[in-house]
Amino acid sequence: MKYRKFFEFTMMILVILFLGLYISQMTGYYQYAENKKTILTNDAMKRFEKDIKEGKEINTKDYLVEETNYNNLLSTLGMKVSSLIEKGFNKAMNGLFNELSKAITNN
Repeated sequence: MKYRKFFEFTMMILVILFLGLYISQMTGYYQYAENKKTILTNDAMKRFEKDIKEGKEINTKDYLVEETNYNNLLSTLGMKVSSLIEKGFNKAMNGLFNELSKAITNN
């Protein structure tokens, strides 16, 4: 009985995660972030070219946008747990499909 509740809980979490990723993809969040980076890069290229034409002293730090580092203990822990889950899931799926392959080829 406990396995069934664990399985249902796991499936619920997976569905919620899937829906979250799907919604973020459908709303264009990733495309917006990438587009913002492209615009900043294009603006920096224009300023760089303008400064070269005007003969100003060039310093690369003036043209690069410094990204804010949002890492903290919780986000680092989340990345480690995510990586661990990914490795475990890959091992489990590979094992499952290997066993299925053996079962199919033996019959």
